[in-house]
Amino acid sequence: MKRAMILVILTLSACPRPGVDPQVPPQADGVEDPGHAHEELPTSVTLDPEVIAAAGIRVEKATRAKLTQTLNLPGEIVADPDRSARVSALVAGKIEQVLVKESERVSRGQTLATLRIPDLGRLRSLAAATSGRAQAARMNSKRVGELEGKGLASSQAALEADTEARALEAEAAAMRDQLVALGADDRTAALVPLRAPVAGTVVMRNAIVGQAVTPEIDLFAIADLDEVWFVARVFERDLGRLREKASAEVVLNAYPDDRFAAAVDAIGKQVDSTARTLTARLQVKNKGGKLRLGLFGTARVALDEAGRGTEAVVVASAAVTEIGGAPCVFVESGPRTYTRHTVVLGESALGKVQVLSGIEAGEAVVSAGVFTLKSVVLKSAFGESDE
Repeated sequence: MKRAMILVILTLSACPRPGVDPQVPPQADGVEDPGHAHEELPTSVTLDPEVIAAAGIRVEKATRAKLTQTLNLPGEIVADPDRSARVSALVAGKIEQVLVKESERVSRGQTLATLRIPDLGRLRSLAAATSGRAQAARMNSKRVGELEGKGLASSQAALEADTEARALEAEAAAMRDQLVALGADDRTAALVPLRAPVAGTVVMRNAIVGQAVTPEIDLFAIADLDEVWFVARVFERDLGRLREKASAEVVLNAYPDDRFAAAVDAIGKQVDSTARTLTARLQVKNKGGKLRLGLFGTARVALDEAGRGTEAVVVASAAVTEIGGAPCVFVESGPRTYTRHTVVLGESALGKVQVLSGIEAGEAVVSAGVFTLKSVVLKSAFGESDE
């Protein structure tokens, strides 16, 4: 007996496919119907409650509305400078060990590499000697102060002794701070750790074992990519239509089918004299970890203007998928049952898309968990099951 991999009931509908005119005559003999390869795909899917819950399937009613007026701004993804850092050696040395790779996530304070500092021993000796001199100077200052109290030393001598002690104590403290800044916790080792100042992803590594380094060389770049910036270019003519805090969506050339929610964080105050543009900074959540620094795309920013075009049926962009080369949506047609409707799409903006035909306003359209329904439909065509 065969056992289905997913507890679903696939129902082949005898009705014409949604969005297909039943009056259109069939193809003549010998002429291949472009949709024939997908005739076997079911148009309805019934799922068990457990599957629905696991897939996070959610429905929203299709509405009739005008799309929000938007302004398209070209730009690219960059790191938030407040959530990123460049790491270099504080003094000249040589890389002894590299402990992280590019694209690896690191935590704040994690050791990225260890450096061998040739002058570290000399610095420790100098710090120890300065500390000893400071202690001796302080004892001398105390002795001179006692003599002054007995009238055996002048106040000038006491002041000079105290000044010398203070100077040496400050110098010793500075040297100790320098050793701490270098990470030289061990009083004998010549190695110091190079630590991550922020948590994030290693987006650049310029460090190899044996490499001589100086403070001028950036060895690592770290950025928190959970939230990044999209830096857009704004032409002068559009500046008056743009406002801070406006909602937006970012569409990248690398992911034309994805929409990344964003908001205008700040608008630049200076116009580029050559290009006659200024910048607008948008904060973008890195949905699915897909965003990469340097990716180009377009930000569609909502405007405080009337919606564009004519009123039409509108659904969430996430509700639309493609099966058999045609866009479609799933409509809740009964308890735990979802029917596939082929649709014709119009314009889209800010996570919404117009549906010109295929569904009506008021129908409950699946807006989350669409991938699971699509997978079930496609698996049925291959007859996947366990013996």
